[in-house]
Amino acid sequence: MSLKYGRDTIVEVDLNAVKHNVKEFKKRVNDENIAMMAAVKANGYGHGAVEVAKAAIEAGINQLAVAFVDEAIELREAGINVPILILGYTSVAAAEEAIQYDVMMTVYRSEDLQGINEIANRLQKKAQIQVKIDTGMSRIGLQEEEVKPFLEELNRMEYVELVGMFTHYSTADEIDKSYTNMQTSLFEKAVNAAKELGIHIPYIHSSNSAGSMELSNTFQNMVRVGIGIYGMYPSKEVDHAVVSLQPALSLKSKVAHIKHAKKNRGVSYGNTYVTTGEEWIATVPIGYADGYNRQLSNKGHALINGVRVPVIGRVCMDQLMLDVSKAMPVQVGDEVVFYGKQGEEEIAVEEVADMLGTINYEVTCMLDRRIPRVYKENNETAAVVNILRKN
Repeated sequence: MSLKYGRDTIVEVDLNAVKHNVKEFKKRVNDENIAMMAAVKANGYGHGAVEVAKAAIEAGINQLAVAFVDEAIELREAGINVPILILGYTSVAAAEEAIQYDVMMTVYRSEDLQGINEIANRLQKKAQIQVKIDTGMSRIGLQEEEVKPFLEELNRMEYVELVGMFTHYSTADEIDKSYTNMQTSLFEKAVNAAKELGIHIPYIHSSNSAGSMELSNTFQNMVRVGIGIYGMYPSKEVDHAVVSLQPALSLKSKVAHIKHAKKNRGVSYGNTYVTTGEEWIATVPIGYADGYNRQLSNKGHALINGVRVPVIGRVCMDQLMLDVSKAMPVQVGDEVVFYGKQGEEEIAVEEVADMLGTINYEVTCMLDRRIPRVYKENNETAAVVNILRKN
């Protein structure tokens, strides 16, 4: 029997949790006339874009969002046919593939409209675009004074079809909503400018996970949910009670070696950890090349036999060591959990993010694609994705 993966380190994703989270947001929105877009960029925030997208669609997601055209093509070639929006910049050179694969592009530069129109004319297929309005994120998008001239230019493009207009909140996950309210006001002005020109906008959206949880924008008809569908909250400041989320991701491995070390034994590069007495040390095949950050050296924890144990010494590229003295007996092949639950214990992604001085988004996005993704549904393995092998 051929193995799906040759190393015991895996990212396990609970598809039931993904579906539950989508339904929680749908319940929160509570309006069948409002569409829902799921962000599956960055390989589904590290969870795996294709399988998460399929589960999200099954749970009621209408559209998907990615960062650039290659991510969209991956979804299309996996047989996913719902509308897909590229949230980032698509150059005119990359526009042809976007048009061919029926992918919506974010456009905000008048200079790009003519080039996209010419490509679409040559292909005899309309380019679908959404217009990004920069209301205060100061990243990409039209400034307030640029909106009307851009829309007038767009109206002259025979082969460019406007399918949406959106903006992005920069502080919606904070308690103080004054800046977010200002952004909403500017966005509504842009929407009204289009209406004054007689331009119909099929989809109008600004709410991300935080906005979907805490805002009500009556002039919009779609919400974009990212971190929330993976079971993580966008910040500590949003009201966690409004949606009950289930973390979908666990990072697991197995013990590869166990040794009994005497006092004054150095561990890993640089001997940054030296045993203070007799200790049992387990080696686990996971390292910083997998996205388990080297900053967790002598700081991180893992679960084994339901017991929390410390990472000792420097995290290596492909391996690390644990002091498992409190979890004995431990043997080769025992499960080790770095993120997720084991028994009554849990290591939340947010805990790791706090240790690293970062956010939960980054912790899961760091998980390298070389780690196989194992998808669970109803406690059974539904799929395994290993990019190093043909599945």
